[in-house]
Amino acid sequence: MSASSSLLRTIDSPADLRRLGRGQLPQVAAELRQFVLDTVSQTGGHLGSNLGTVELTVALHYVFDTPRDRIVWDVGHQTYPHKVLTGRRDRMHTLRQLGGIGGFPRRDESEYDTFGTAHSSTSISAALGMALAAQLKGEDRRCVAVIGDGAMSAGMAFEALNNAGFGHDGHSVDMLVILNDNDMSISPPVGALNRYLARLMSGQFYAAAREGAKAVLKPVPPLFELARRLEEHAKGMVVPGTIFEEFGFNYVGPIDGHDLDSLVPTLENLRAKKGPQFLHVVTKKGYGYKLAEADPVKYHAASGKFNPAEGFPKATGPAKLTFTQVFGQWLCDMAEADRRLVGITPAMREGSGMVEFHKRFPGRYFDVGIAEQHAVTFAAGLACEGLKPVVAIYSTFLQRGYDQLIHDVAIQNLPVVFALDRAGIVGADGATHCGAFDIAYVRCIPHCSMLVPSDENECRMALSTAFAQDHPVAVRYPRGSGCGAEVQAGLDTWPWGKGVVRRESALRPEPRGPRLAILAFGTLLHPALAAAARLDATVADMRFAKPLDEALVLELARTHGALVTVEEGCIGGGAGSAVLECLAAAGMEVPVLQLGLPDEFVEHGDPGKLLALAGLDAAGIERSIRQRFGVPESARPALAAVNS
Repeated sequence: MSASSSLLRTIDSPADLRRLGRGQLPQVAAELRQFVLDTVSQTGGHLGSNLGTVELTVALHYVFDTPRDRIVWDVGHQTYPHKVLTGRRDRMHTLRQLGGIGGFPRRDESEYDTFGTAHSSTSISAALGMALAAQLKGEDRRCVAVIGDGAMSAGMAFEALNNAGFGHDGHSVDMLVILNDNDMSISPPVGALNRYLARLMSGQFYAAAREGAKAVLKPVPPLFELARRLEEHAKGMVVPGTIFEEFGFNYVGPIDGHDLDSLVPTLENLRAKKGPQFLHVVTKKGYGYKLAEADPVKYHAASGKFNPAEGFPKATGPAKLTFTQVFGQWLCDMAEADRRLVGITPAMREGSGMVEFHKRFPGRYFDVGIAEQHAVTFAAGLACEGLKPVVAIYSTFLQRGYDQLIHDVAIQNLPVVFALDRAGIVGADGATHCGAFDIAYVRCIPHCSMLVPSDENECRMALSTAFAQDHPVAVRYPRGSGCGAEVQAGLDTWPWGKGVVRRESALRPEPRGPRLAILAFGTLLHPALAAAARLDATVADMRFAKPLDEALVLELARTHGALVTVEEGCIGGGAGSAVLECLAAAGMEVPVLQLGLPDEFVEHGDPGKLLALAGLDAAGIERSIRQRFGVPESARPALAAVNS
């Protein structure tokens, strides 16, 4: 397609799109799909989901008066086409990069991003709130929630459906829920006949006839019930079971989500209707890109650049094990050793490294869907019966099951292991996925422990240590690889609650002398060691954020002039706070510098750059220590002055 004939280049807002004729929309969709593919091949990011929502995005912005009409995208990793059509086409080359546009909707990025999303199953609740707000303010606007079949498995989505169908103060709520079903193949019932029936069911004639028939037949209950059953039977011949109508929604579909001739008129009909509406569209992940269609799991997201003609590059040479892979190997080995082990994931089998476990131990593998609350309480139930559940879950996703962690696991002191992947900075996925809070939110719960391994081998040992306990234990580890430590076979454990000194200062360990000790919690041990080499500081690998090795903390406080705590998590309530609490309880006054993530949400970008900006690389740790304690560049730490 030459630049002169490109329609996409003429669209700087949905208003431009709406000026086009309906016959031009397929060309817009084709160009938009190619643009998204070209963009992601250069920036990385979610691919399959975005290719699958191109036509739906075009149809929504063509039919609805955005941004006056509100569109809420569940999860939001499928919104690249939406971003392109809403004035961000020329910034897409900055996607998920530091200072660039985000990979998810953000209210501070565009007025078309009506609600910030990234965790699943929030769209119906948010759109319902917007619809009721419009109703209360007397504003004529439409509110649409676009939710995937996976996100629909979460309880929150059904809570919102129940609330929406019930209405408010005796009045129904005008809103549309679109189920983007990309797991169901487009079978014959989604063809021409079903398209006709979907348009018919969404139109005013059908609605008027239906309500008229109800009015006539209601005085004769047997005939009314017969008519209702006949209608449901007729619809059931061409559509799935409509549980959504039991929630009070008018159900329409399923229709082909890649057929603009079906999408546009159906959406036009639904936009004109009052009350809660539900449209079921069927799409295909990776649609229009054969490699992604053939392997939607692999092409869910691109980690970096690739050639679209060749697909994702094959790995060359031996790669360092990721922490996720270390967990996956440990899980299989521990399952061989202990038949009580069961593995649980809330719809993150690949992301959490459980593919091999699922293959080898299918009867002990449980994917509960996008249902983190259920995952935690389900694990508690298993533990009550003598099994040893391991819940593999991202750090930020466990936040969604926090009440269950406290109420169902911790209060009952059940032996559940939480393998917290993606702890700390995650990079391109940004604030919504940054595991900044797990140390703080686990550390404050009675009976719960938090282990913070510093490398891949330590991670394996930490997992074995956690599994050996008879109470709730969380093990946090970051995304990607660490220092490349060799992972030993076996299921060795740590001494419970004990840290290890990894580097000893060369200065004489006189009581409260001019020595500095760095207490590292987790993988920041390695930049801490690099900084310590220049500062001649002692370094402790603390291993445990809870229970804290208080004996080690107090010993370091007695023999050093100042302490520094380093963690890849929030400072407030984190591991450094545990050290301060320990010192205060012992009545020891020692200068302490706490280093960690700032009291703000960490933006998307390259993880290394983000760590450096937070002052958590080796240079940043050294710089903070020198500034805090006045250590000159050319001298060993002269810390005696801080005690005077």
